[in-house]
Amino acid sequence: MNKTINVLVLCTGNSARSILGEMLFNHLANGRVNAYSAGSKPAGQVNPVALETLANHGVPAAGARSKSWDEFAVASAPTFDFIFTVCGNAAAEACPVWPGHPATAHWGITDPAHVEPLDARRAAFEAAYRSLKKRVTAFLALPLETMSRDEALVAAQRIHAEE
Repeated sequence: MNKTINVLVLCTGNSARSILGEMLFNHLANGRVNAYSAGSKPAGQVNPVALETLANHGVPAAGARSKSWDEFAVASAPTFDFIFTVCGNAAAEACPVWPGHPATAHWGITDPAHVEPLDARRAAFEAAYRSLKKRVTAFLALPLETMSRDEALVAAQRIHAEE
């Protein structure tokens, strides 16, 4: 791979975990990766605790919005190299046919969005953030520019298994 790598992070609602993943990839990649996120049934707004968690860690979230994966299944959308599903529901759904036929890995993260009370929800978001940061950091540490797509996919699956 001799170009900027495009990544799509998917979840059902695109309000919490996938937003965290998108913002972490963009923040930590130093321009090597362009990350996006989407959902099969978007919530329509980003969970405020997701934004709070990102802000607490100094991760910019400008432009974060809950959006449908249909935005990225059209010819004018970016061509993705990798898709990461971060919830079991999205991983099990029939996804659109993505331009470029990207490699897809499942990085299941427990949903923090509906944990009650609020203090417990904040702790759940913090746990989701830490788990995603660990995986994103490990993936970005790979020599992605010189790896084949299949090699990178195996590595992404190993990163999940080790978590």
